[in-house]
Amino acid sequence: MSATDPGDPVTPDAPDGGPGAGSPTPSAVADLRQRLRQLAQPLVDTIDARLAAQVDARVDERVEARLRDRLAVIERAIADLDRAVAALEARLGE
Repeated sequence: MSATDPGDPVTPDAPDGGPGAGSPTPSAVADLRQRLRQLAQPLVDTIDARLAAQVDARVDERVEARLRDRLAVIERAIADLDRAVAALEARLGE
């Protein structure tokens, strides 16, 4: 409906007290909000699930990368210790 249509509920100054004569009642606003929430809830749930999955995947990637880095440091330290032990054994064997 257009703004010039007399039956338009958004038309502001309806002289006959019909639709558009005043602001909507609080119960009508509450009912509209409830309907909007019911319609939007599946969309919100879907977006929430997708975001949670993306965040989980990103966190998993970062944790795995950090673990790989730390494991590499530990492996290098073990290799250094192994070489040091081998050098000590070689000296003791002389």
